[in-house]
This record gives sequence, C-alpha cells and structure tokens, in this order.
Amino acid sequence: MESAVLKERHNFVVLGNTVNEEKYAYKIKMALLDNGYDVISVPGDVESINDVSFPIDLLDFCINPVRGLDLLMECRKDISFAVLQPGASSADIRQELTRRGIPFTEGCLLRELEKEGRYSFEDSHNR
Repeated sequence: MESAVLKERHNFVVLGNTVNEEKYAYKIKMALLDNGYDVISVPGDVESINDVSFPIDLLDFCINPVRGLDLLMECRKDISFAVLQPGASSADIRQELTRRGIPFTEGCLLRELEKEGRYSFEDSHNR
C-alpha cells in the first residue's frame, strides 16, 4: 500500500464491527481517531454508508465480504478511495469498485500507521 493513502485523506468510513475491542475494525477506528482523522463506522455510528455526514475520502472494508458488498451496493455517496483489509476482499467487491471508478488497494491500514510510527501492534496501550 502506498504511504500516500493516509497522508492525502482525512475522512474515513470503517465498515465492520467497531464495538468489539478484539476486532480489527475497532482497532482501526481507534487508531485513526487517535491520529486525528475523522472516522465513522458502519454499522455502528450509522447503519448505512448513505448516512455518513461528511465526504468520504476513504472507505475501509474490514467486514465479511458478503456484507461489505451489500453495503457498497446500496451506497449512493461518492467515495474517493477504498482499502480492502485482509479477509474483506472479494472479486465482486473489486469488480463493483472498478465499475464505479473508485480506486482501491488491498492492505492493512494499521500496518501503514505502524510504518509511519503512529501505531504499534506491540504497544499494550493501543486499543
């Protein structure tokens, strides 16, 4: 994943379980918030991507691919970029993102933050 993925974006939507502290969606959301990004989770903060109140710079898929595709298919909002976390990708999601002209990459946002020294998997203080 290119380091510019985080530097060029501010408004993030995380698709996944952000309630359970053991889930990566939760860890991603908290790490992004801790680093000053605006973050909304779906479902969680809102039920649909369409309910997000700000422009979506990055849509992060950290969810079962079947549910992720459902949320994407109902979405009517503009999305600038998407990240497909490990285990959250499918051919159908990639095809739909391509059809909509949404650039995407497959990778881990936590690893990108770690590369920049803004997150540590080893740090017991990380949520």
